[in-house]
Amino acid sequence: MVDRDGMSTAQEVQDRSEVRDTTATLELAIPVFNEERDLETSVRRLRRYLDGCFPVSTLVTIADNASTDATWSIAERLAGELEGVRALRVDRKGRGRALRAVWSASPARVVAYMDVDLATDLDALLPLVAPIISGHSDLAIGTRLAPGARVMRTPKREVISRCYNLLVRTALRSRFTDAQCGFKAVRSDAARALLPLVEDDEWFFDTELLVLAERNGLRIHEVAVDWTDSADTSVDIAQTAAADLRGIGRLVRSLASGNGALSLGRPPGPASGPEAPEPSPLGRPPGPAELASFARIGLLSTVAWLLLWLALRPALGAFAANALALIICSAPNTAANWRLTFAGRAPFHRRDRIVGGLALLAASLVATTFALAVAIGVGATSAAAEGVALLLANGVVAFARFVLLRAWVFRGGPAQTTADVGRVRS
Repeated sequence: MVDRDGMSTAQEVQDRSEVRDTTATLELAIPVFNEERDLETSVRRLRRYLDGCFPVSTLVTIADNASTDATWSIAERLAGELEGVRALRVDRKGRGRALRAVWSASPARVVAYMDVDLATDLDALLPLVAPIISGHSDLAIGTRLAPGARVMRTPKREVISRCYNLLVRTALRSRFTDAQCGFKAVRSDAARALLPLVEDDEWFFDTELLVLAERNGLRIHEVAVDWTDSADTSVDIAQTAAADLRGIGRLVRSLASGNGALSLGRPPGPASGPEAPEPSPLGRPPGPAELASFARIGLLSTVAWLLLWLALRPALGAFAANALALIICSAPNTAANWRLTFAGRAPFHRRDRIVGGLALLAASLVATTFALAVAIGVGATSAAAEGVALLLANGVVAFARFVLLRAWVFRGGPAQTTADVGRVRS
């Protein structure tokens, strides 16, 4: 395990490299859990590609996530047989935990990771890391959702992925297109600065890292990739989706409280003194009166929405009933919060109510549609199961709704300092 300041605990991390390569420009982590069937084939194929086609020195690190099968013994053997391969064992599960262990201690100039199934075409690796090596970008990510990407996966996973990424962009106001693609690279010093801020050690690690990087003005490069999903993925979609929704809610709260800032990548702030601008109200934690008013209005809206959904579901189906119920309940919710929760904070113009209401409706619709798709995808098709999924999603998006409303109300106040984020698509 690696703690938040990047130090490892000997009892939880085992490194099985005789001599670690300290000259590699790129260290590429392969996080694995119970991958005894595919590990050797994939690592040998990757190492052959790097040795034959890649123009910079590389180190491949197999990061074993507490596997219970023969994965660790295979990783140890490969580290002993193949030059440029090492094995690291982390005795607790979590993809983020494995990446934290590798990246925080890497001597390489660039750190990266890819999935063990090599779902991403290896020819995308150089376009991924080249902008970082050249100094153009701080992070680079593969994207399956940008123009130029070619993707082979089931319709269910495609819908879930698109709904999740739309939810991330809406709730967290991010600009990147594909948070969860298992193909990313980071400048090492940027990774070491960001890792202590990232709380999640599992699947939400990627999203949190990218959001924090973007909020701190780091430049994110996107590469449209060719992607072929593995038919034998061991990912529990429902469990992962629930964890991701909890992570989004936590991150919304954290950012609303002014957390997640670091000096790396930010332009210098104004000097303190009488001429320094007033901090934006968005940077201040919300008061008890705001939270209490928002909670009361939200509870009434949620009850009305759920009752409407239950009444409309038999005739329209789960998705259409949810959309219609949200449309009916969204406008009164926004208007009530504007007049009561944020009373007197900003002029209440018709245009503001329409634009703000549409944005909040879109956020709610994406979140609840995503939750329904996950529930139905795993076979939970009863009204009770779908209702629970909807309530969980609505609970998460409530935090985003509060932040977006405050942002809209205070938009005319003193501007917050934000750095432009560079992004390039291939």
